[in-house]
Amino acid sequence: MDIEYSFNVKTLLSFSFIDVKKDWSDHALWWEKKKTWLLKTHWTLDKYGIQADARLLFTPQHKLLRLQLPNMKHMKVKVNFSDRVFKAVSDICKTFNIRHPEELSLLRKPRDPKKKKKKLEEAEEDDLDIYSSPGLYSKTMTPTYDSRDGSPLSPTSAWFGDSPLSEGNPSILAVSQPISSPDILVKLYKPQSLLDKAKINQGWLDSSRSLMEQDVKENEVLLLRFKYHSFFDLNPKYDAIRVNQLYEQAKWAILLEEIECTEEEMMMFAALQYHINKLSIMASDNHMNNSEKEVDEVDAALSDLEITLEGGKTSNTLGDITSIPELADYVKVFKPKKLTLKGYKQYWCTFKDITISCYKSKEEAHGTPAHQMNLRGCEVTPDVNISGQKFNIKLLIPVADGMNEIWLRCDTEKQYAHWMAACRLASKGKTMADSSYNLEVQNILSFLKMQHMNPDPQFIEPITTDINPECLVSPRYLKKYKNKQISARILEAHQNVAQMSLIEAKMLWPSLIKLYYDGVKREELIGITYNRLIRMDPSNGDAIKTWRFSNMKQWNVNWEIKMVTVEFADEPSLSFTCAEVDCKVVHEFIGGYIFLSTRAKDQNESLDEEMFYKLTSGWV
Repeated sequence: MDIEYSFNVKTLLSFSFIDVKKDWSDHALWWEKKKTWLLKTHWTLDKYGIQADARLLFTPQHKLLRLQLPNMKHMKVKVNFSDRVFKAVSDICKTFNIRHPEELSLLRKPRDPKKKKKKLEEAEEDDLDIYSSPGLYSKTMTPTYDSRDGSPLSPTSAWFGDSPLSEGNPSILAVSQPISSPDILVKLYKPQSLLDKAKINQGWLDSSRSLMEQDVKENEVLLLRFKYHSFFDLNPKYDAIRVNQLYEQAKWAILLEEIECTEEEMMMFAALQYHINKLSIMASDNHMNNSEKEVDEVDAALSDLEITLEGGKTSNTLGDITSIPELADYVKVFKPKKLTLKGYKQYWCTFKDITISCYKSKEEAHGTPAHQMNLRGCEVTPDVNISGQKFNIKLLIPVADGMNEIWLRCDTEKQYAHWMAACRLASKGKTMADSSYNLEVQNILSFLKMQHMNPDPQFIEPITTDINPECLVSPRYLKKYKNKQISARILEAHQNVAQMSLIEAKMLWPSLIKLYYDGVKREELIGITYNRLIRMDPSNGDAIKTWRFSNMKQWNVNWEIKMVTVEFADEPSLSFTCAEVDCKVVHEFIGGYIFLSTRAKDQNESLDEEMFYKLTSGWV
């Protein structure tokens, strides 16, 4: 009857179930045809546009979801299917005690065209139950953290319900488990090309829509992954689980060849895995307590001031803040051109502010330079081979008609570390006066040191049966070398990381993750990182052109023709259509990274969800 349209949703629910003794507070109406939740209970059905023949489903909002965590373990979680994905992920991260949930999202499993669809039960034999109760995480519940391992000090039953995680050790997700068999790697999907890697990103869910609106079913398998690779305020004291899951995501990406790396880097990563596996098995409090020291500029300055007042010497961590450091040295420079046989030419190079000036000799340094390069917005890529003593820096410098390619060759590790650090800062518009310069130099030197092979055999561990190279390196290198050869090289590389604590070894991994996106045409790629867009060569992943977010005025999406247009302050606009990935995914990544760039340590822990939706939501 027409009179039914005057009912609002709340009245309809009360009328239908007034005689049924059950708590219906978690139930709501779902309109299947329009894929809409009727959550505004004060609205009439007529206002929603519901006709007499409409089919409405009265269903619980919280349903079970099977999540595959970054460490490849599956868990059952009760999630609100009526919440936007951004909010649902935030609640999931509270369940798992992962700070900064804005860095993660949900991804559908990539389809392997070579394999048939597996049975659901086969993929989830290791499911664990975690029930996240509705309304459990109110604004008044502020968990306190164990400084030892980052686990919550509140009662575990309030966090994890009846799950195995509540049985004495809620920090189980902070423990890395070694890969038990190489058969696990064989079963997993491995992208064969950069285009395959780009297509994985088809599966990201829309953060501004609910799970039900995106056809996610109860008990469906989704992947919880770090989507935005801009990791804020990583603190070993509070982020044991977050750091471990970051490590696990990077580890699997390397083993499945989603990340490209050199042979020396692969052996170093394998040595780090071997080291982390050993320490994880030992499960000693000594390893958990040996956390990374925090370097804080204010603390360093106050400490230096205290020492100075007492008449001692300062550590000079911050250096002289009234002057900008400079570099000057002989560096070999090469500008590759087509059909050229010329090699590197040595110049006296000076690095001032964000500009490199090249002179034919040191004596001519006060005159006009032969070449000059402004590195703001450039792409900086290392090309290093420790055994071959090759320390190259590849620069792609933006110009009006594309990118100028310049190669710098350094003679020593120390020279390379200083010039590489300066180039990286200059690409962001920063000088060597920035407080992060010295730390960047030390990080580069440490990274190079880890790749050194120990020449003294007496310090190398004997090859034991606990090394399984098939679980430590990617298939490409298993085909190239015998297992004994790989084991020997892993043990050699292990000598350079053997003194690291467990958390120190894991903290190296977040910087390893790379991200690929499909772009303009089938033969081209657009890469999106935390601070720029990159046009890439799909055959080798090399950058062809770079556009910095700092130079961006605005971006727009034409939803009808699926075209993204980005406007810049002082260069032509960029327009591209998406061949494989929905343009909403690209739009959300650009807006998401801009949202993450606004975070600051002096802000409270609450997220500005509305600002996130303004930057990432679309209108279709």
